[in-house]
Amino acid sequence: MTTTLKIDFVSDVSCPWCVIGLKALEQAADRLKSEVALDMHFQPFELNPQMGPEGQDINEHLQEKYGSTPEQLERNREAIAARGAELGFTFGKGKRSRVYNTFDAHRLLHWAEENSLQPQLKLALFKAYFTDGHDPSNHEVLVRVAGEVGLNMDEARELLASDRFAEEVREREQFYLQHGIHSVPAIIVNDRHLIQGGQPVEVFEQALRQIASQR
Repeated sequence: MTTTLKIDFVSDVSCPWCVIGLKALEQAADRLKSEVALDMHFQPFELNPQMGPEGQDINEHLQEKYGSTPEQLERNREAIAARGAELGFTFGKGKRSRVYNTFDAHRLLHWAEENSLQPQLKLALFKAYFTDGHDPSNHEVLVRVAGEVGLNMDEARELLASDRFAEEVREREQFYLQHGIHSVPAIIVNDRHLIQGGQPVEVFEQALRQIASQR
């Protein structure tokens, strides 16, 4: 008998470790497909909520935020790319030169959940930014990606031109911040169990199996 686990995957579309966490979680679920099914819900988190529309040079941003040296940044990029490759995801070399505001992408994801296309849009947004180097704050990019996963492009354009779902996204962001989520990915299982970070597939597999066996 298969046990369904509710997953609230709190993340940002500009977070590389969120890609790694999601791909590893998916592979863990695939290993357990005869035992466990995941009911996935992607929840909003903004790494840079104050980022202006022009974005910021990525090296400058990371040096300001973490005090990283150019050598450390390069080593981190290589480690992330290697982990991505292991999981079947391509981080495009030299593709990301800027960090952007992601609030509108989260509004689009909120809408996609109503249309049962949220997981597809999440992965497509990750690819657009990390693999292809596109700007996830650009409305034309967002509309195109929405269309690629089967969402209505005219409706997506209309939504982005308005402030639809702005209040709902902010409320969800505040909910997770108030419950102690200050770094992502944060994976909450059945509203009770927290798994943090881009863990290896084996860690997710063990955790999911253990939680499923408790039910």
